[in-house]
Amino acid sequence: MSARISLFCGASAITLATLMTGTVTAQESSSEPVMLGTIVITATQTERDLRDAPASVSVIDGNDLEKRPVHDLADALQGAPGLTISGVGLGNRGISVRGMDTDHTLVLIDGARFSNSASAVAHSDYELGWIPASAIDRIEVVRGPMSSLYGSEALGGVVNIITRRPTDEWRSTFTLNGASSGNGRGGDQAGLSFHTGGPIVPGVLGLSFWAEHRQREALPSAADPRATSFGEEKASMAGIGLTWTPDDRQRINLSFGAGYESRWGDVVSAGGAYRSQDTIHRNRLVLSHEGEWGWANSRLRLTRTELERKNRRSDGGTPSGPHDLTDTTLDGQLSFAEWGAHQFTLGGEVRKEDLTDRTVNIAGEASQTHYAAFIQDEIRLGERLDLVLGSRFDHHENFGWEISPRAYLLWHASDALTFKAGIGKGFRAPTLKELSPEYAAIAGGGRFTITGNPDLEPETSVTAELGVDYTGQGWRLGGTVFQNDVDNLIEAICITGCAAPRGAIWSYNNVDKVRIRGLELGGDVALHPDLTLRANYTYLDAVDRTDGSQLTGRPRHAATAELEWQATADFTATLRLQHVGEQRTSTGSGRAPSYTMASINGDYAVNTATSIRFGVENLGDKRLADDNAAYTLADPGRRAFLGLTTRF
Repeated sequence: MSARISLFCGASAITLATLMTGTVTAQESSSEPVMLGTIVITATQTERDLRDAPASVSVIDGNDLEKRPVHDLADALQGAPGLTISGVGLGNRGISVRGMDTDHTLVLIDGARFSNSASAVAHSDYELGWIPASAIDRIEVVRGPMSSLYGSEALGGVVNIITRRPTDEWRSTFTLNGASSGNGRGGDQAGLSFHTGGPIVPGVLGLSFWAEHRQREALPSAADPRATSFGEEKASMAGIGLTWTPDDRQRINLSFGAGYESRWGDVVSAGGAYRSQDTIHRNRLVLSHEGEWGWANSRLRLTRTELERKNRRSDGGTPSGPHDLTDTTLDGQLSFAEWGAHQFTLGGEVRKEDLTDRTVNIAGEASQTHYAAFIQDEIRLGERLDLVLGSRFDHHENFGWEISPRAYLLWHASDALTFKAGIGKGFRAPTLKELSPEYAAIAGGGRFTITGNPDLEPETSVTAELGVDYTGQGWRLGGTVFQNDVDNLIEAICITGCAAPRGAIWSYNNVDKVRIRGLELGGDVALHPDLTLRANYTYLDAVDRTDGSQLTGRPRHAATAELEWQATADFTATLRLQHVGEQRTSTGSGRAPSYTMASINGDYAVNTATSIRFGVENLGDKRLADDNAAYTLADPGRRAFLGLTTRF
């Protein structure tokens, strides 16, 4: 069992060794170097080699995150294939997969869901900062609906953060980062983190511990100095985990993490300017048991997350909240082989959401309980042909049963050529606020009131994709075409008083039928033993089928390219270009022009224990939202960064 514990941390070592030897193997449409022998679990909830994953999967290795400045999860995923980092309001960011809304992306930690703050707090992005980069072993990104395994919110895709587990030797990492524009206009960042893990009782009891403090200065708006493009942020958090292997068949994990954040931003509304300040407390407790019984593997897990947010305003106006969101989930699964060619996985989940918020209803509190069961069959049809069939059955208090089937075919035509094809259904249930008939909150800077709607139906989607991947001698190229049809998309629309400057009433409604078609291309090539080029490109055609108009916030073209130079055994330099095409927006002129951002960074190993990284982000000094009101995403502009990592 201790060997299996080491497997999770061993993926990073495999990554590094592969890069050093210059061997590059990649999954379709991935900009990151992907390694032989990399194990992924998100696509099936069972361990599979990345090349055999029945989905469009990208892997971002934790060691790669140490080479560039990473403030939160959005920075870690920047430039990943098929992903767009979008503005969600008030300078905050969200993760969009293949043009789907940011709240259609399910974020997991070690396969377990946690509170989605956006379901309770408008414009929030608190889920992006739960885990520091130093504690991340890898990030697995699955593009396409995964409701067949994970239920609601996995309508667009899944981001699974895999944390570092304790190994049979103590390993510790201390990381220090800083980024500054040098002109005093704001947006500077700084952070430090620490991670350690190892055996308390070798082979029996392991301990991991991490802690982080990070902060970001406010960025004043260039258009209106009374407002901020994004606010100040200070966050401190820590976590501890215990891994107990009482025998060779069992592993018991217990982890607890807690954090505190302070944020403020200056807002200009119809009533004037004021400062809005948030304090956020959160914690997460996970207890799990994993067993390898010979005839089957099992897992039983209890997860509880709590998020408390309090708000106050400098003008004495009515604050937003307070909010207290608690999410408690008990899930389990059993995986076993039958009849030689079948690997069955059976699972179930009970999840309870509790929300305390004075605006949600008259009582100021609401809750709902979800029940789910799923079945999956991984079928070996031949030596090179795999078929995965599965379906999840979710029961919602308001809607009854929701069925989410999925089928995926994987064919290794040769050692170099792989074909993939899949179709699946996804769904997202409305949030507690969206469903509450008594929910009413002031929005839009006091210009209108938004209300809930108990007649809402779940959002559903059907996605089909076809992909091919070819690996040659020193190069690789892959591509995927996909189409996603979404029904009953939930949007807030104006009901009464729409022409008035103030006092309008808005409500949530199922209004749109959406079709998103796209193409993902990705590849890498060893131009020289010391020079590697990696690139990915995404084309999106996102249309509202009710009127044929293009959806807002979805760039038609997006591309990322990286040129990595292994100058010496100790020094690596990387030039990175990211292009985001023109897109329709709901702000400013209604059309945001395309832009390209460039960055350059270096990573130098001082010795076997210490490395430093340095470089410049946003060489062209593009400030986006401050340069053009049509952009919803704010950027502080050109900034230099410096970081230090010490391992012991």
